Amino acid sequence: MEPSGYFNFDLTKISEALGISENDTQLYFTDGRRVSFLIERRAVESMPGSRLAPSEGSGFDLIDRDDGYWEVRSLTKGGIYFCPSYMVGSGRKFDEDGFIEKLDNVEGYFVTDITRFPEMPYWIIRYETVKQWWHSGDLGKNSKIPRTKFLNLIRES
Repeated sequence: MEPSGYFNFDLTKISEALGISENDTQLYFTDGRRVSFLIERRAVESMPGSRLAPSEGSGFDLIDRDDGYWEVRSLTKGGIYFCPSYMVGSGRKFDEDGFIEKLDNVEGYFVTDITRFPEMPYWIIRYETVKQWWHSGDLGKNSKIPRTKFLNLIRES
């Protein structure tokens, strides 16, 4: 699968507007924890008729024009995970049943390769594809896969 599109940013203008170096701007925009807020808003622009979830605490990030739920994920140097965010991080535990339930309740994933800032490809991936990857054993035991594996899987899809 080719990228669904690209987010293009002007590194120099952003750096100047923020009053920080281009290097610091690059670091900020390639950190998934920091840039996810902005990517969610750009994703809405890329899915006509969609809107943001009603709150940051919602179990999804976007609602499409048909009221379907979508997750927004960043592909980083460390890879990507597809399980709910409450299962990721220190002291948190992956739950396969919860992951499958999540897959069955979303339309898919909006994945952006933030490592490529300022020109970031994104893919709109249906949940069936991610579910197939899970059942075939392509996703790791906690639904996280390395960057290179994701790029290979998406290329083959």
